[in-house]
Amino acid sequence: MAGLELLSDQGYRVDGRRAGELRKIQARMGVFAQADGSAYIEQGNTKALAVVYGPHEIRGSRARALPDRALVNCQYSSATFSTGERKRRPHGDRKSCEMGLQLRQTFEAAILTQLHPRSQIDIYVQVLQADGGTYAACVNAATLAVLDAGIPMRDFVCACSAGFVDGTALADLSHVEEAAGGPQLALALLPAAGQIALLEMDARLHEDHLERVLEAAAQAARDVHTLLDRVVRQHVREASILLGD
Repeated sequence: MAGLELLSDQGYRVDGRRAGELRKIQARMGVFAQADGSAYIEQGNTKALAVVYGPHEIRGSRARALPDRALVNCQYSSATFSTGERKRRPHGDRKSCEMGLQLRQTFEAAILTQLHPRSQIDIYVQVLQADGGTYAACVNAATLAVLDAGIPMRDFVCACSAGFVDGTALADLSHVEEAAGGPQLALALLPAAGQIALLEMDARLHEDHLERVLEAAAQAARDVHTLLDRVVRQHVREASILLGD
């Protein structure tokens, strides 16, 4: 990526956005009738699909059942054609397992699991196209799918990435910006309470800059919440019309 200017002197990024501007987000709920909940999201050119089953009885060994709350099971996969690499990833490879663990930690913090003891909630997320902000797109798709399934949550959980380039905090990184290296973080936020469900950073960043990058990600997550809330309200209106209410 040598020689590529990620931020112009006028403050514009490679794709023409300002530093704190989100990529275009489009989303739909209820895309699979067979699942208890489902959703599809596009954040820029990153596209993700989420389906949710449950709460239902524990599958497999009943010893896995938790007496005071539901077990949250998250599985992540990416389509073979989702990136420019044509390397086939085996199911359950390290990256997929790590992403599944991050998603589980995120949704354990958001779902009111204590309302469904000794049961299981399955969240499956697949990335159809990856162009930066993969974790965030997965979280946002899964949030809509969990809501579509009618599973109670403390709040929306909304996610966004952020980075630091030329002394400026950038929100919602594209693949080009991620590939350029530099400090990057991923944040999942419960916006009403301002609680962090998950925060991960993959490079060093001086503490003097951390607050700015964190606030850029948090503000972007709040902007995502505004958009997702609109999607949910539209879905409810459409469902009410179909039911004749």
